[in-house]
Amino acid sequence: MRPIYGKGFARVKGTSLLVTQLETFVAAMSVCDPTLEGHTARVCAHAEAVALRLGWHADKLRELRLGAALHDVGKVNVRSEVLTKPGALDEPELAEIRAHPVEGAWLIAGVRSFAPALPYVLFHHERWDGAGYPTRRAGHEIPLEGRLLAVADAFDAMTSARPYRDALHPDTAIAEVERCTGSQFDPEIAAAFVDAYGAGEILVDAPVAAAV
Repeated sequence: MRPIYGKGFARVKGTSLLVTQLETFVAAMSVCDPTLEGHTARVCAHAEAVALRLGWHADKLRELRLGAALHDVGKVNVRSEVLTKPGALDEPELAEIRAHPVEGAWLIAGVRSFAPALPYVLFHHERWDGAGYPTRRAGHEIPLEGRLLAVADAFDAMTSARPYRDALHPDTAIAEVERCTGSQFDPEIAAAFVDAYGAGEILVDAPVAAAV
């Protein structure tokens, strides 16, 4: 399996066990939903491009790679028929999928070396306006790590095909990021994401169809 957590882990002292544990979690995620490996890799790349613009140092970037790799680990406890359903989810199914940040936090909480990933796992679906989940925190009450990953995660979700819809063109998705700035997304992080996209630092294969 291709590692999705970044080359930096190979140079971190005493992380051979960490890498083994991480690969185990990633393998479980891939069995649960084969699309998750590509998703986590792209989210990591998008988030790292923005983190570099925000001046994050090397240690923080390594934590970001770990958090991005594990952010959806709670989906191993979501039924595959829910993850791959080719249509709208009903309320019980929505509740099941929305539990994955808490499920993920529980899964990794006992692994000391995964502690830096917790804010990414638990808070990447919170919203700046407080309408997110699972804690409904708002603004700067949401840890910075969750606010950063929220934008990268949403952008990749929009630009990836789903069983129930086609992928959006990246230009359309970036317009949606701009539209949701200050409601769904931290304004500073969203602005940095838009700037990184404009500078060619957010790389994505555009669908054949033109942006609308």
